[in-house]
Amino acid sequence: MLLSLCAGILVSGTANAAPQRTRQRWSRQSKVASDLRKSVNNRRNGGDKVDVILQLNGEMSPELEAMLRSSGVRIRKHFNNFGSTAVQLPAGIVDSLADFPEVDFVSEDGEVKALGGHVAQTTGANDARAYAPTGSFDGAGVGIAIVDSGIYSAHVAFLNAATNTTRIVKSVDFTGDGRTDDPYGHGTHVAAAAAGNGMVSSGKYIGIAPQANIVNLRVLNSQGIGTVSGLLSALDWIYTNRTTYNIRVVNLSLGLLALTSYEDDPVCLAARRLANAGVVVVAAAGNNGKNSAGQKIYGQIHSPGNEPSVITVGAVNTFGTDNRADDKVATYSSRGPTRSYSTDTYGVKHFDNLVKPDLVAPGNKLVFAEAPNSVLLQQNAGLDAGVSTTASRKQMILSGTSVAAPLVAGAAALMLQANPTLTPNMVRMLLMYTSQQLANFNTLEQGAGQLNVDGAVLMAKAVRTTLNGSTPLNASLLSVSAPNPQTSISYGVSNFTFSWAQGIVFGNSFLAGPSLIT
Repeated sequence: MLLSLCAGILVSGTANAAPQRTRQRWSRQSKVASDLRKSVNNRRNGGDKVDVILQLNGEMSPELEAMLRSSGVRIRKHFNNFGSTAVQLPAGIVDSLADFPEVDFVSEDGEVKALGGHVAQTTGANDARAYAPTGSFDGAGVGIAIVDSGIYSAHVAFLNAATNTTRIVKSVDFTGDGRTDDPYGHGTHVAAAAAGNGMVSSGKYIGIAPQANIVNLRVLNSQGIGTVSGLLSALDWIYTNRTTYNIRVVNLSLGLLALTSYEDDPVCLAARRLANAGVVVVAAAGNNGKNSAGQKIYGQIHSPGNEPSVITVGAVNTFGTDNRADDKVATYSSRGPTRSYSTDTYGVKHFDNLVKPDLVAPGNKLVFAEAPNSVLLQQNAGLDAGVSTTASRKQMILSGTSVAAPLVAGAAALMLQANPTLTPNMVRMLLMYTSQQLANFNTLEQGAGQLNVDGAVLMAKAVRTTLNGSTPLNASLLSVSAPNPQTSISYGVSNFTFSWAQGIVFGNSFLAGPSLIT
């Protein structure tokens, strides 16, 4: 993905595209990310090269342009919709770069990594389909972007069940490998969790939105590793092409350590830019909920899950049953609060401390589509579920918040099919409001509670489609009376009934009460 050296920087329009910050930069805040500062300090030679993401807050001055045209500087990629640029430059000029007033923040172009049951029944997705006036709510027409390690497109899970044609409407590579299949094996499983059609084993392994369109954006290589610049390129592509493919949902079952405050993290800012444009962004919380001794730890939410506008998803262990009564937050699921921070010039850290995750979803030993001969299978042959010997029908087993997140992404697609006028924040609110609070787990572990697709789609249908900027404050959010805040999910000949959380995670608080929807 590295581009040849540019003669100069084309910045027309990038200043206007820069995301607006939610707070004013406080006095004497460092404009160099802490991890980049450490990397620069560890380099013995100031001429050693470092890859950075440069964020601008306005037009570039002639002086900055001259520096970036100088010897040893390489412009790798412009992210036109986010007002940022990937640059390779000598470590010794990072501080000089930060001195320019039009430079908003400089961070390292670091590594992005993949975050490693019968869920349609236990999540309520099967029940939710019955709300459609004709046919069923199945995500038809809604585009879900799977930003991951690629997709094995020949798998039957991605066919349109009615026409037998593929639902993967676009595939783009951002790794530089020139391929969009899935040699690592992660993205195929994730895509099927969100939108697998259930054609194998009579629907036993169906995804949440089985007729949604899939946009395959490959940012992780055959080892499940990518870069910040590659991820930003994919998010930039989504922003530009979101209406062409009706991309209403983005799934990010990947991440990086959340060191930099969401106010400055370029991936968080890109995610917020997409949310502001009407795209629901779902991210895995991370798999760092316990230490090497097996003890519970807090504060390990990954980026971009530390961004407030992102729907951050933790994992539940269902113990292989459809009955939700025995469900527990998985021990590995990352807990809040967010510990990303900014640093002032005195070296004092200012932590974000937001409550995350937003909710949790099944994520332990889930069975979905398999990419043949993948690295994950080579490392552990036991991941194959033994469902079929035909490559296009094989299924594999994976666990982690990375397989919980696409269940929420699929649920968001069903909600948007039911009510296309929902904004990303409304989708996020309704998912939390209708969730099931799990006993003996606090908000920093489970957010508002466990995913309830049935209730979320019911609420999506109830929200008025006429809301706009002139709707008066305190006007009714709903077009009907508030539904009974309770869901009953059937499994076999039994039912499990639970009350909704009727609350939402909001900043560093938890808000509760029916007035949230009425």
